[in-house]
Amino acid sequence: MKVEQIYTGCLAQGAYYIRSGNEAVIIDPLREVEPYLEKAEADGVKIKYVLETHFHADFVSGHLDLAAKTGATIVYGPSAQPKFDAHIAKDGEELEVGNITIKVLHTPGHTMESTTYLLRDEKGKDYAIFSGDTLFLGDVGRPDLAQKAAHMTQEELAGLLFDSLRTKIMTLTDDVIVYPAHGAGSACGKHMSKETVDTLGNQRKTNYALRENMTREEFISEVTEGLQPPPAYFPENVRMNKEGYESIDTVLDKGMRALSPEEFELVANETGALVLDTRDAQTFRKGFIPNSINIGIDGSFAPWVGSLIPGVAHPLLIVTDKGREEEVVTRLARVGFDHTLGYLKDGFKSWLQADKEIDSIESISAQEFAKRFKKGGLQVVDVRKPSEFQVEHVDNAENTPLDFLNSHLSEIPKEGEVYLYCASGYRSMVAASILKARGWENLIDVSDGFKAIAKTDVPRIDYVSSTTFNKK
Repeated sequence: MKVEQIYTGCLAQGAYYIRSGNEAVIIDPLREVEPYLEKAEADGVKIKYVLETHFHADFVSGHLDLAAKTGATIVYGPSAQPKFDAHIAKDGEELEVGNITIKVLHTPGHTMESTTYLLRDEKGKDYAIFSGDTLFLGDVGRPDLAQKAAHMTQEELAGLLFDSLRTKIMTLTDDVIVYPAHGAGSACGKHMSKETVDTLGNQRKTNYALRENMTREEFISEVTEGLQPPPAYFPENVRMNKEGYESIDTVLDKGMRALSPEEFELVANETGALVLDTRDAQTFRKGFIPNSINIGIDGSFAPWVGSLIPGVAHPLLIVTDKGREEEVVTRLARVGFDHTLGYLKDGFKSWLQADKEIDSIESISAQEFAKRFKKGGLQVVDVRKPSEFQVEHVDNAENTPLDFLNSHLSEIPKEGEVYLYCASGYRSMVAASILKARGWENLIDVSDGFKAIAKTDVPRIDYVSSTTFNKK
């Protein structure tokens, strides 16, 4: 028996490859399926099942392409109603794979069809659970995403989740390994651990939601407390996972069109495509195509695209470093953005050589920001998450989290200079590019972010104790 976790950091997502004898299963695959096919070919096995723990909201699964290319059966848990051929398993049903057995445990709460898969080894011993978004390390799945589809409140769903954990998962032995669908950084939970594998016994000790003496009412209160609105693309990804989508091969064919500057400009004008520049923030700010948005490929690229670009159907044109075009198109497709129309051939250099119009954004160091701050009167916007802002922030800064920038544009002044900062410079440049494209002119980015600001004498507020202080 072989169990392999295939973890994708930018999505904080874990897919799984399980092999026994001459058969294999894939659990919660990503959109691009070649890595799974290559593993199966290398092992000389046939992929028998594609197991889905639920209809994912934060990424588009590769179940359809994988099934089409291998003949594998797609499996969902009870109550799932996909618009394509799939086996809807019964609670307690056992699936044989080589010399092992996978038992279906219906664990509703995160969503109604949420299912945990219990792996039993060759001797019939409970070995591991693949818990999807039902149980994370340090947390459980948020119960507010399926309210509309389930015609239930988040409190009612949280109650179901409590029951699922207590009756289906916590009855298992401490040595059972927990393989979740996500880790820290995912928007599917609140307090997820950076670790990606643990034992159930350790989770009983460390996961607040598995406290032995926890009442149902306490669970509902704690799990629903402080939930932020989910990213806008979540419902669209659920729809695609449930109803179907174009093959990743087709998406790549469309997106991998190399366009000259003239062709690029023509397509942008004819289609209204948004120009997405994925270069490093400090490279972008020196020169970019007017009205383009910067979301760097080396950050949490796909989730930010999903949160900030309205609608997965929006046509996109890509500017990226040479050689990374396919990576960008693929990572966009992971979150359902299938309408990339091409990329700028030879990157931004070709735009400069064609003597096309460019724009730029002023960016300064934390030291320069400190000098200007001493003179007073600066308009400062902190685009970090509220939890980061509350720990400590620049005195008199306003908090407009990047996640919700599009719905709070009216809160950012258009008159006078506006200084933007985040933790390290990635999010603030994303925000600056969006504002610049929307008509803001006098934007100044603090390139090295709050981590560097905190080393200067700029007055800062410890929000918890409401004190102003300097750190030399």
